[in-house]
Amino acid sequence: MSKRTSAKYKIDRRMGENIWGRAKSPFNTRSYGPGEHGQRRRSKLSDFGIQLRAKQKLKGYYGDVTEKQFRSTYEEAVRMRGDTGENMIGLLERRLDAVIYRAKFVPTVFAARQFVNHGHIKVNGQRVTIPSYRVKEGDVIEVKDKSKQLALVLEAVGSPERDVPDYLDVDHNKMTATYVRVPQLMDVPYPVSMEPNLVVEFYSR
Repeated sequence: MSKRTSAKYKIDRRMGENIWGRAKSPFNTRSYGPGEHGQRRRSKLSDFGIQLRAKQKLKGYYGDVTEKQFRSTYEEAVRMRGDTGENMIGLLERRLDAVIYRAKFVPTVFAARQFVNHGHIKVNGQRVTIPSYRVKEGDVIEVKDKSKQLALVLEAVGSPERDVPDYLDVDHNKMTATYVRVPQLMDVPYPVSMEPNLVVEFYSR
């Protein structure tokens, strides 16, 4: 299981962007990095620094997955036909924790990981407890009956912060989501610009 090693809002401030678009992010009021040296003037990044920043931002967005998991996703994307950057996005958006977050069953991607770990989710009628589980087109993801009234779930469903993307067919009354198709980069509702092409450049150096 992957473990978040830094406070989620420190990722926002380290990246210099509100990467989840959340109103609660302290980046909205403190747009400098965390720590005692956070207010120092930012130096101009090298090409390597720009690529590293793009990689850290995309990796952080999905719950700060481990470097091993993230690189493995890149390597799988390379082996697939088509654009490697687009393939990476498709693979990341097929993660079960990402689907739970996109479906608005939970308020954050970090909560999604914990929600799956604790056994609240079923895929095609079978309980799945692995956040990195890869869903397929046509898979039906549902919140277990005993979990549908959890405060966490009700908060997420009622939140106006996010919309459900059209590559998921979600019924919040039944708490089910069908994975319709694998999205392209332009389909994914990132609050900030993601640059998977720079991530590919970083790993292919």
